[in-house]
Amino acid sequence: MLKKLKDFKIGTKFNLLLIIVFIISIVVSGTALSSVLQQRAQNEVADKALILIKTMNAVRKYTQDNVNPRLAPQLESEPVFLPETVPAFSATEVFENLRKNDEYKNFLYKEATLNPTNLRDKADSFETQIVERFRNNSKIQEIADFRDVPEGKVFYIARPLAIKQEKCLRCHSTPEQAPKSQLTTYGSNNGFGWKLNEIVAAQIISVPSEEVFNSAQKTWILIMGLLIAIFAVVVILINFLIKKTVIERIKRIEKIAQQVSTGDMEANFHDDNKDEIGGLAAAFNRMKYSLRIAMDMLNQQGQ
Repeated sequence: MLKKLKDFKIGTKFNLLLIIVFIISIVVSGTALSSVLQQRAQNEVADKALILIKTMNAVRKYTQDNVNPRLAPQLESEPVFLPETVPAFSATEVFENLRKNDEYKNFLYKEATLNPTNLRDKADSFETQIVERFRNNSKIQEIADFRDVPEGKVFYIARPLAIKQEKCLRCHSTPEQAPKSQLTTYGSNNGFGWKLNEIVAAQIISVPSEEVFNSAQKTWILIMGLLIAIFAVVVILINFLIKKTVIERIKRIEKIAQQVSTGDMEANFHDDNKDEIGGLAAAFNRMKYSLRIAMDMLNQQGQ
């Protein structure tokens, strides 16, 4: 391979070098750009999830501090339970209203509970594993990751929910202590046996990420296309400039050197440039003059 490479002309060698540099540059820049865009897409999805989960926590707090104290006394007098007193219900309903917008229809929010009063909050197998992780390790305060669902790839954030207030146990300790309206609405089989400070659920919000990552992929393809086009133009320009400023001048010197070697002493290595090739042409001219003087001296001695 090296022997064949030695047989190549300077222009061919230089083009090969440019192509190698071109390929390496594209691979390195493409890899770096892909990593940056992927990280940016992940951060964008995570930011959406964080904003929504903070919003739901604000709804829960408002319900706990403002709505529940006003409506709680009615739980004994009303024939049916008032779910608006429950922070989880308020947050879920607000989020369901949000999902009516096309932009958020594929977003999901759930306070997945192992033993819920309202069975719509019942944790599935995946959610149960998350709740159990929180219960087995109290140091874990958040789980964030990607998962595949039938609708596509989603990014989820999960946080533990524990019973922090004694008054919450009134509805979840035993059926005997629960409001009658609650038993009438939900029965006495679910949502009891909870304990203070016990993690009973996981607050999970899922944000679709397929579209964001597809957008990042399209951006990568567009930028890489532009980079390839720019690199190609640069390579062509460099190749043209090298051909005009180096290769053609060297070929001209080579042609004149061949003429001189066959006895044409009138041929001149003319090059006005002050660079290395110009210096080479001047050196050849001096060599030609020296050769002419030497030949003249030999001719005189022969006579």
